[in-house]
Amino acid sequence: MIAFVSGPVAALAPDSAVVEVGGIGIAVQCSPHTLSGLRMGQQTKLATSLVVREDSLTLYGFADDDERGTFELLQTASGVGPRLAQAMLATHSPDALRRAIATGDEKTLTAVPGIGKRGAQKLLLELKDRLGEPLGTSTGIGTPVSTGWRDQLHAALIGLGYATREADEAVSAVAPQAEAVAGAPQVGQLLKAALQSLNRAR
Repeated sequence: MIAFVSGPVAALAPDSAVVEVGGIGIAVQCSPHTLSGLRMGQQTKLATSLVVREDSLTLYGFADDDERGTFELLQTASGVGPRLAQAMLATHSPDALRRAIATGDEKTLTAVPGIGKRGAQKLLLELKDRLGEPLGTSTGIGTPVSTGWRDQLHAALIGLGYATREADEAVSAVAPQAEAVAGAPQVGQLLKAALQSLNRAR
């Protein structure tokens, strides 16, 4: 198992990063929250989880061990694969998920794309004794990974190599889309929309 990767960031994309390790570029799937903390050429260390399938080996990267541990525990529930587990962590912090499970909060879980009411009820039953108690690092039920989608999106665009002016314009371009969403907007979806607006402008 690859427990972590450490080295300079060689490339960034909307849903992944490449970290150079010993002259080899390691592709790592990451959430927008993790990607927003990475910068091209700068050293990073990502906790990782290797998902093995018959036809693929996929490495998922996380900002810390808590995120990785939560990612792996979420997949012990039936019907939860790595993509859904990553979507859950892209929407909520590990502590917000622990609090939601501990308090039976369906609304927090249904805020995740791909989880409906019945799916949330099933997850509450299956994960109740697996995730553990909240550590107290988040401020409330359903606390998003980032308190400000603008800052997170802007940082992700800068990390992808765009100029500050371009990042400002892209954030403004997707603002109506973000503000039309009830609750915390999905930064991953906003990042894709922002990149499309930048491509059109070029």
